[in-house]
Amino acid sequence: MHEDIAEVLFTEKQIQERIQELGRQITEDYRGKNVLLLGTLKGAVPFIADLARAIELPLEIDYMAISSYGNSTQSSGIVRIVKDLEGPIDNKHVLIIEDIIDSGLTLAYLVDMLKRRNPLSLRICALLDKERPRAKTVPVDYLGFSIPDKFVVGYGLDYAQYYRNLPYIGILKPSVYGGTEEPEKEHSSPAEKR
Repeated sequence: MHEDIAEVLFTEKQIQERIQELGRQITEDYRGKNVLLLGTLKGAVPFIADLARAIELPLEIDYMAISSYGNSTQSSGIVRIVKDLEGPIDNKHVLIIEDIIDSGLTLAYLVDMLKRRNPLSLRICALLDKERPRAKTVPVDYLGFSIPDKFVVGYGLDYAQYYRNLPYIGILKPSVYGGTEEPEKEHSSPAEKR
């Protein structure tokens, strides 16, 4: 598995140090508020677990899974909720926890849908923000790292459901997916159109 990585972008230590910083900032910003961390499945699972432990506030955690259909370079515009929230959010400050922001298409859809459910506030915390032109601009309130426009795996991010369990974030060798272009992905999260 490690031999498939061309370069490690962020070590386990760097990731954990940044999450502690984000946790302190979120703790300060949300003090005294009813907070719901909303994780996107499956990629954000390690991030939300570590981030929740770094936030020193009472909070709730819930998950959503969203699927968008289309090829690897273009979204079809059809978005389907695979797993919805367990309850209403109209009396909560919702913080979306995302693994990576790429095109922004599905995440923009998620934000628009959640706004219609009237949360007290709605913000986004992303571990990674890929530096590339976006189809939709989505404001990120809390950011772990900016990354180059490369295909990354590890710490929840996958290729064909593999590599999620790597403790670091690395660039996947193009030879693994058979070329120099990004591989076709099958995600169940707003990060699916990477």
